[in-house]
Amino acid sequence: MNKYFIILCLILLSRVATAHEMIPTYPKWKLSIYDGLLVTEMEMFNKREDVEYYEVAVFDDKWNPIPFVSSFKLFKLEYLSKVKFDVYIREQDRERTEYICSTSKLRNNKAPAISSMICSRFK
Repeated sequence: MNKYFIILCLILLSRVATAHEMIPTYPKWKLSIYDGLLVTEMEMFNKREDVEYYEVAVFDDKWNPIPFVSSFKLFKLEYLSKVKFDVYIREQDRERTEYICSTSKLRNNKAPAISSMICSRFK
């Protein structure tokens, strides 16, 4: 076969991989208005047409979950929409908190789909 034909087929058959976005990449904790709690503000943008629901979680450096409070833990985010949300943790968990992650939640549909996970990391 002609090598140009193969390259053309690969280009035409390839699909663009998209994911959601979450900023800031390196968030910082600030004192909140609540005693004993720290807060950081996050923003998420949905670039996936096939996903409407996302879940937020907080982890340490060994991927153990850390208790947190947020106005959104599991939420609906329409395609090309964005949302800002606050994440609160206890001051005593500050040193061991490493990541805030968001994971796309897939619906059971006929087309194959890939779940995406985006994490922001504390320095």
